[in-house]
Amino acid sequence: MMQRLCNAKIVATLGPASADRATIEALVRAGADVFRLNFSHGTHADHQQRLDLIRSVEADIGRPIGVLLDLQGPKLRVGTFAGGPVKLIEGAAFRLDLERDKPGDVTRTPLPHPEIFAALKPGAELLLDDGRLRLKVEKCGGDFAETTVVNGGMLSDRKGVNVPGVVLPLSAMTAKDRADLDFGLTLGIDWIALSFVQRAADIVEAQSIIKGRAGIVAKLEKPAAIECLDEILAVTDAVMVARGDLGVEMPAEQVPAIQKRIVRACRKLGKPVIVATQMLESMVSAPVPTRAEASDVATAIYDGADAVMLSAESASGKFPVEAVAMMDRIIAQTEADPHYRDAIDASHTQPSSKSPNTPDAIGWAARSVAGLLDVATMVAYTSSGSSALRMARERPRAPIIGMTPRRETARRLALAWGVNPVVCNDVTGVDDMTARAVATSRQLDFAQPGQTIVIAAGVPFGTPGSTNLLRIAQID
Repeated sequence: MMQRLCNAKIVATLGPASADRATIEALVRAGADVFRLNFSHGTHADHQQRLDLIRSVEADIGRPIGVLLDLQGPKLRVGTFAGGPVKLIEGAAFRLDLERDKPGDVTRTPLPHPEIFAALKPGAELLLDDGRLRLKVEKCGGDFAETTVVNGGMLSDRKGVNVPGVVLPLSAMTAKDRADLDFGLTLGIDWIALSFVQRAADIVEAQSIIKGRAGIVAKLEKPAAIECLDEILAVTDAVMVARGDLGVEMPAEQVPAIQKRIVRACRKLGKPVIVATQMLESMVSAPVPTRAEASDVATAIYDGADAVMLSAESASGKFPVEAVAMMDRIIAQTEADPHYRDAIDASHTQPSSKSPNTPDAIGWAARSVAGLLDVATMVAYTSSGSSALRMARERPRAPIIGMTPRRETARRLALAWGVNPVVCNDVTGVDDMTARAVATSRQLDFAQPGQTIVIAAGVPFGTPGSTNLLRIAQID
């Protein structure tokens, strides 16, 4: 089994530059733990082929690999223009309306989204083309908005629209998303990323469809989601700090603090958190990143993020394998810094549970025992993955092995900080579990004869969320 030595994980997006088996295997060997399939692009056949290749590589490598299906979400766009791109001048009037069949010009454009007009009020702002153009609403109704151009520029067909500060009456899933979700679930996808989450109800809606067949990653990219962060975190399985759209809808200077706030909140709850977007953006076209990008990745690692993500760098860039290898080296160098451990320990908190429970207590105690005895490794024998996630929440110094009889659980744990997922057979009792934990620790070269390991599990075995056992074992 190929093991990973870094604690923080790497999510790599697959695309035209990384769609063949050789490249996928090279990405895994370079450090990728989870692959993202971006359903904003490509066909179902494309994604099925990539998933088949991932599973083939997984079998050869001998290490569980997670797969994340990223749903497109409700993309809001303007219509088309009769004479090609137009130039909006600062201070000029510009109208948006529902007249879909009437192409736009320099004075107006169709905006075929009645839900936007239903939520607008005078004084609201509209951002076009990833925030490059800004409009202020002067007057609006159910089918139109009269605006003034605040920041002008060129506007062309089907550019995106953002409505910051407004909760739109939209589901986080479109008809396309539902079809993509159904398809992904039939393939055995491990994680579903839900785009443009605005409220906890968006997660609950997705849960009613997924029914536990995959974990849910809430993509936080709208101010409305930040305003109800606690409610969203209470129901989601994991979070992605999607800084691209978040940086469009909020002032750029606010995003770093929001990123840290989200990472801290997820760590407190023990829920995996991914930091994403433009992390090594220059490596789309260059073999090395900028120093600022390297520092950006390192900052997420110092904060204790579970994973960092590559988008275009690995999907369509010229150097996909080099980008993953560079990210892996940045993680390794950061985690080797003595100040990294100081930062992780200083930001450690007690479990965020209103009423303390046995599983949380076991996770907390395992970290304390590991520190006191200087154990070689920590082992979580888990069915659902919760025991391993509680260990990961504690950010221990010792490596974590997540042993599970369920392959789907092992693949989901590929996203969790410090967890080395291993698929094993069902155990017959505590002694059998201990023997398997000892053997696995030796096989992965995490423990040597004479060293100590700590094991957490739930008895009776196979009962999700029942962590109630802590055992200390010696390696013979």
